Amino acid sequence: MRVAENPEAQVVDVGNRLDVGTVAEVRPRLHEAVDTGQGDLIADLSGLEMIDATGLGVLVGTHRRAAAAGRRLILRRVPPRVMRVLAVTRLNRVLTVELPVGAVA
Repeated sequence: MRVAENPEAQVVDVGNRLDVGTVAEVRPRLHEAVDTGQGDLIADLSGLEMIDATGLGVLVGTHRRAAAAGRRLILRRVPPRVMRVLAVTRLNRVLTVELPVGAVA
């Protein structure tokens, strides 16, 4: 998982799995990014191939932690498979999902 920073946002590359086997590694890094950065926290999900309920919980927990710190968690480049999971669970109504430029027409 990589973190890139600029004055207005941090971009975190979440990796290819966000599930029960990886959350022990990913959760602390996301929380550290929230606690030590400023501006928006952008989670790049472009490489995400697998997400389960535990991974969804990490995203919701990070969203809440960011909100408490006066920041926003933004999900960027969400793969269609993951977007379907967010829609089915209605988390797309809770979490901020950045739409591709072409999708706004």
